[in-house]
Amino acid sequence: MSALTPPTDMPTPTTDKITQAAMETIYLCKFRVSMDGEWLCLRELDDISLTPDPEPTHEDPNYLMANERMNLMNMAKLSIKGLIESALNLGRTLDSDYAPLQQFFVVMEHCLKHGLKAKKTFLGQNKSFWGPLELVEKLVPEAAEITASVKDLPGLKTPVGRGRAWLRLALMQKKLSEYMKALINKKELLSEFYEPNALMMEEEGAIIAGLLVGLNVIDANFCMKGEDLDSQVGVIDFSMYLKDGNSSKGSEGDGQITAILDQKNYVEELNRHLNATVNNLQAKVDALEKSNTKLTEELAVANNRIITLQEDMERVKEESSYILESNRKGPKPDRTSEGQALSEARKHLKEETQLRLDVEKELEIQISMRQEMELAMKMLEKDVCEKQDALVSLRQQLDDLRALKHELAFKLQSSDLGVKQKSELNSRLEEKTNQMAATIKQLEQSEKDLVKQAKTLNSAANKLIPKHH
Repeated sequence: MSALTPPTDMPTPTTDKITQAAMETIYLCKFRVSMDGEWLCLRELDDISLTPDPEPTHEDPNYLMANERMNLMNMAKLSIKGLIESALNLGRTLDSDYAPLQQFFVVMEHCLKHGLKAKKTFLGQNKSFWGPLELVEKLVPEAAEITASVKDLPGLKTPVGRGRAWLRLALMQKKLSEYMKALINKKELLSEFYEPNALMMEEEGAIIAGLLVGLNVIDANFCMKGEDLDSQVGVIDFSMYLKDGNSSKGSEGDGQITAILDQKNYVEELNRHLNATVNNLQAKVDALEKSNTKLTEELAVANNRIITLQEDMERVKEESSYILESNRKGPKPDRTSEGQALSEARKHLKEETQLRLDVEKELEIQISMRQEMELAMKMLEKDVCEKQDALVSLRQQLDDLRALKHELAFKLQSSDLGVKQKSELNSRLEEKTNQMAATIKQLEQSEKDLVKQAKTLNSAANKLIPKHH
């Protein structure tokens, strides 16, 4: 996992910067996911310049917000592109159970939540994107029908649920892009809800609004009455956009191993982020349990005080009845002090009763929040289990590829040994051939000498024959 270690603050040479960036990079379709401090930076490959830029400060809030905007914009590109391609291949009307469509709404929800100004409530800070969406009916009169329909839905109790319903109805009307463009063009209205460097206030928001035009070719139909939009947990499933290693055209084993290692590292990093989210939710659940325990104790104390006040009230009633009886029989004393004590006791009892009702209401709210957190924990645990199963599968593929690599290396070594032996044999054959050629030349020279000697002998014999005659 050294490839996913966040970069240190030490300066890196210019020549090694690109290599280091490649080692810290996970390829996701046409996009690059790289580690930058605690953030996953998602950028399109065509937009990456190999010219080294000055390293920004990771603690700078503007730099972190810019990274978030870039990540969300690129995820929106992936989500919209995948949704359009899969919907056209499917060739039918989409419903709420279609996974790419669910992921699209999750991404849009994250885009609309980015940079929202926190509104402080009795229970803490609350961020909801329903407020900006309500402004659309003032800019586009056609959107008033959607807003009215959302407000009339009986099952929606939270602003988040109303915002999710609004997005679905706008997509069914094929007006989502038009509404988003009208909203983004009114920065002075959005400034009430968003920070100055939020996605909806910057250029990335206008780009996403332009990309939404492509969704007008999709037909969608949702049943809003039976769907629980308040308690849904908006988690982006990055596994839907992982690059498929089987679709790679390269046939070499090293390329396959690199692709699977990239996917494995990415899933492990995503798993780490999910574990961190689970730990944060567990900490919140523990805090809610402590708060619940404290409220329960306060409620018990309030009940005891109410019981004590009721006993005091009964005692005061008895004393007042006794005083009335005594007044009937004897002279009437001054009742002013006794009446004041009785009114104070009633006032105190009323205040304690109101305090008890407030505590019970707060306890009910804390219990509902705890149930929501437990549901979110269960969904995150399920997602973590699925990611772990995918990680085990990727590890198995990696082991298989490693075994294949070892087998290919052994065959390559064996073939190299055979080639070496053949080259040695060939050199020995060439040496023998040279020796045989030299021998042949010697034999040819000997033959020439013998022929010459034979000619000399024949001429000598011819000279001797006439003398004998």
